[in-house]
Amino acid sequence: MRSGKSAPEALKELIATDSNEAVRQVAMVDAKGNVAVHTGKRCIECAGHKAGNGYSVQANLMLNDRVPDAMAKTYEETQGDLAERMMTALEAAQEVGGDIRGKQSAAMVVVKAQSSGKPWADRTVDLRVEDHPEPLMELRRLLNLSRAYDHMNAGDTAMEKNDFDRAMEEYGAAMKLAVDNVEIAFWSALTLATKGKVDQAVPIFKKVFAADKNWLEVLKRLPKAGLISDNDEGRALLQRILRETGVK
Repeated sequence: MRSGKSAPEALKELIATDSNEAVRQVAMVDAKGNVAVHTGKRCIECAGHKAGNGYSVQANLMLNDRVPDAMAKTYEETQGDLAERMMTALEAAQEVGGDIRGKQSAAMVVVKAQSSGKPWADRTVDLRVEDHPEPLMELRRLLNLSRAYDHMNAGDTAMEKNDFDRAMEEYGAAMKLAVDNVEIAFWSALTLATKGKVDQAVPIFKKVFAADKNWLEVLKRLPKAGLISDNDEGRALLQRILRETGVK
């Protein structure tokens, strides 16, 4: 495909030169949305695939033959970005039976449509669960956490532009996605505090310090790092946070 062949052309060429094509399963989607899929006749049952507009789902060693149809139907009906549509398709596959061998791992990679030449920046989602009793639940958790940090980063960018309202909107979205993540909560509270909204920040700080006291030490180190002004005003802010959160 890199040389200009379409997905069907590339797959046809590969199959023609592969003496073991009967045990192969592969799907290819090219940049124009052309889809090509192959499930060899000797793939272990239940094995199959279903192709649609710009996508393909495939599976082998499934408990039953309903998995590809369930994946395709859910993918087509789900609203949201590509990651969400793939996630729900995987969940649908498990719901109708999944792999006959049980559950162990899961992974997801999503890249931008246009390359910037920086692969590390172009991977918008890059998650994997190597070994877990509930891999899809763990993948879903990681996807939510990844999105939370995306919102956190967007909030930081908004703060750099002095767009406080947008920053708090992004931080709020991050905390909703990762309600138990104390780091996201801590930096959100710090932003509130440094923008004069200490009353809103204190309840968040309290929850953070109750969950992990190490964040109290992080707070005390911030003046030296310049994240709280290292002057009388900054020191007064720090002391107020400590006093109103009930810690020393």
